[in-house]
Amino acid sequence: MNILIIGAGGFIGSHLSECILRNHRNWKIFALDVVADKINHLLADENFDFSKVDILASMSFVEKKLAQSDVVLPLAAIANPSTYVQNPLAVFKLDFEANLAIVKLAVKHRKRIIFPSTSEVYGMCPDDEFDEEMSNCVTGPIQKQRWIYSASKQLLDRVIYAHGIRDNLSYTLFRPFNFIGPRLDDIFNASYGSSRVITQFLSNIYHKKDINLVDGGNQMRCFIDIADGIDAIERMIENRDGCAEQRIFNVGNPSNLFSIKELAHKVVDMAKAYKKLADFAARVVIHSVDSREYYGSSYQDISRRVPAIQKAQKLLGWTPKIGLEESLTKIMDFYFG
Repeated sequence: MNILIIGAGGFIGSHLSECILRNHRNWKIFALDVVADKINHLLADENFDFSKVDILASMSFVEKKLAQSDVVLPLAAIANPSTYVQNPLAVFKLDFEANLAIVKLAVKHRKRIIFPSTSEVYGMCPDDEFDEEMSNCVTGPIQKQRWIYSASKQLLDRVIYAHGIRDNLSYTLFRPFNFIGPRLDDIFNASYGSSRVITQFLSNIYHKKDINLVDGGNQMRCFIDIADGIDAIERMIENRDGCAEQRIFNVGNPSNLFSIKELAHKVVDMAKAYKKLADFAARVVIHSVDSREYYGSSYQDISRRVPAIQKAQKLLGWTPKIGLEESLTKIMDFYFG
């Protein structure tokens, strides 16, 4: 199988590439990205064909590689809440416009597409668990620009589904719920909003800054280890007996449900065991900060986000196994061990 991974140098792309090269020596990866920092250790592998390319400027090159592939995974995206509110048009340009072009190419060349949707498509859905087929997608008013990411992904989900009906497009949609693990973000970047929540906490401790909890950190989130998440995606690519054909899957770990406040205290307590973090971790102060002060007036939040994963369990034979503390240990060992 030839697999095109667009955004192979990112967090999910780098771990997925490692998994494929480890477990499927008869598969070849065409890897595209603007950076290679997270995949330098893979570049010498004969089954890993990397091209440094900006897909926004080189869609003809993307089409050439897609035509040579059996499956395409367009993983390139801006997935950072601070960017949603600070530069929403950049989010729309990459996350929607560029990916729409890739979807159209998959239809044109009759290629299978495995598309990363997002847990954010559910928005402020009030359901206790978000079901892929039954839960409503509820977003806020237009001036709350944080929803441009959610809306972009949701519309692409709908476009892909419609092509499945009209053109029999072969597809799988997956919705990640807070994937975490080594290489998630640049933890050594001192600027606020440069990282997602766990790596932002660690970055603050490393740079001797107090930790800010947006609106008190009472938001409930499920965190899933990247290894568990990649296991699910690998099964989608394998698609044994068509188990993932024209399906939507939540990929998350309902057992790892914690408030952001609980998470902050957990990170601080565990950081005390690491030499590079211990001194400040012992005296860091955890503050509550208003979301408008932290993100700006265009931000809006969700109090609880929990995936229903029964479909992935039944059809993919997949269940997440790794607990939060083990995941945090892996992250801290990677950056500070």
